[in-house]
Amino acid sequence: MTDQAVMESRAAAAGRTEPQYEVVVIGAGVGGIYQIKRLTDLGINATVLDNSGDLGGTWYWNRYPGARFDSESYTYGYSFSREVLDEWHWKERFSSQPENLKYLNFVADKFDLRKHMQFNCTVDSMRWDEAENIWHLHIKEGDREVTCRFVITAIGLLSIPTPPRLPGMDDFKGQSWHTFYWPHEPVDLKGKRVAVIGTGATAIQCIAAIAGEVGSLTVFQRRPNWSAPLNNSEISDEEMADIRARYDEIFETCARTPGGFEHEPDRRGFYNVSREERVALWDQLYEMPGFAIWLRNFVEIFVDEQANAEFSEYIADRIRQRVKDPKVAEKLIPRDHGFGVQRVPMETNYFEVYNQDNVELVDISETPLERITEKGIKTSDREFEFDVIVYATGFDAITGGYDRIDITGANGVKLADKWKEGPSTFLGILVHDFPNMIMLAGPQSGSASTNFPRGIETGVNWITDLLQYVWDHGHTRVEPTAEAEQNWTEHVKKMYSSMLMRKAKSWFTGYNSNVEGHEEGTIRYFVYNGGAPKYVQKVNEVAHNDYRGVLFG
Repeated sequence: MTDQAVMESRAAAAGRTEPQYEVVVIGAGVGGIYQIKRLTDLGINATVLDNSGDLGGTWYWNRYPGARFDSESYTYGYSFSREVLDEWHWKERFSSQPENLKYLNFVADKFDLRKHMQFNCTVDSMRWDEAENIWHLHIKEGDREVTCRFVITAIGLLSIPTPPRLPGMDDFKGQSWHTFYWPHEPVDLKGKRVAVIGTGATAIQCIAAIAGEVGSLTVFQRRPNWSAPLNNSEISDEEMADIRARYDEIFETCARTPGGFEHEPDRRGFYNVSREERVALWDQLYEMPGFAIWLRNFVEIFVDEQANAEFSEYIADRIRQRVKDPKVAEKLIPRDHGFGVQRVPMETNYFEVYNQDNVELVDISETPLERITEKGIKTSDREFEFDVIVYATGFDAITGGYDRIDITGANGVKLADKWKEGPSTFLGILVHDFPNMIMLAGPQSGSASTNFPRGIETGVNWITDLLQYVWDHGHTRVEPTAEAEQNWTEHVKKMYSSMLMRKAKSWFTGYNSNVEGHEEGTIRYFVYNGGAPKYVQKVNEVAHNDYRGVLFG
């Protein structure tokens, strides 16, 4: 008798209404793919609902030129299947979007997971039925309802793009889109007059990729971001064979590092080595691939303002060396935050773009954007004409996907009301007053601030074990206590107190001027800053103590 048959038998004996599914997973990205794999391996009646046309999540949507990993490819892929590890050959150290989407399809097809997925299904509301312990999910397309016992939200950290709030955006006669919605069909930018609004991580990738193709490129920058070389390269057959042989070692390293990467911090002590030794280390790290310059650095750069200022000035000098025009170089150097206090964009020849004759940098802190016109963009200083406008203006991060769903929990409590001033959770996984809603990579979880798939596998395995515990004990309801939630949220806040990150205008602190209510002001405690090993220790302690802080019914 399968686990599902046992549960149906118990439900019938108890006189309860049996929902259409035991579990619904919302989202068919990296997290949803692995979660449905674990559930169907157990024989659970489960499905995935996704609002897109196919699986892939962020790698389905973000097709802009230059989109690629900033995690080493072989640390980003799943670790749960030795067959997948043996069969898949990563072509680049930092793989590009087309290859990433191909990989996720390879995994899904290998385990025949697509049959458990439903696409073009936008969940626009969720309502908890207290009498039956069932969730009612409304699907926008077809105006239909799906019922389930448990909902697992795998909706992603950066799944809700935020175009600027500018008048006239519908008036523009050329092509325009947010990078998230880059067209699936090829876009010919050759010889075109192109504007990019924004200089965040996405913009930095996109700008460098298209600058050599377009006729002219105008970059509208409000706040510069620190950035450092990605130092990407191809992976040969020989290197891939070596990586396969070392996979266990690689994943062990990722598991013990704060960020879930191969990069381990330098713990000698910033002030215990000479200035010359510090610069020698930085010179070495600057030439290394990926986040080495950030995560192999001295730990003091994250918590000590003087140490951070010294290192930030080192990076500023590197930018000055790469940009020919001193005035432009200074505009590309951040003044409102230090290097590494928010996630660092990685780049390939980004700063050299501004040495090209066809590229112009417009500082909109000096000449603000006023409106979009039929022909282009008007600032307080002049009007520009363009053929294409690209909005690289970021995302309503972490909680944005939840805000787009009208979620009503027990006693009529609205999640939007509860989280109006910022999220409160237990472990970033459960929320008081919202029984049987289980968040994968939710706000305040360790997955939001680490190498994503490494955090995802931790989250999926923990959630699956929790559900197995529920089913083994004949429960139909799981919810954290109010006290456990409050204690976790206070712990998350405390983790911010020692980090320079707390001062940054970034999605880690809930800042986004394109989202109403998320402008400068109240900090939102979105991520867990204690590091991946500490987070894993915390959640495992809860599980090993019969899920202390969790109520079952």
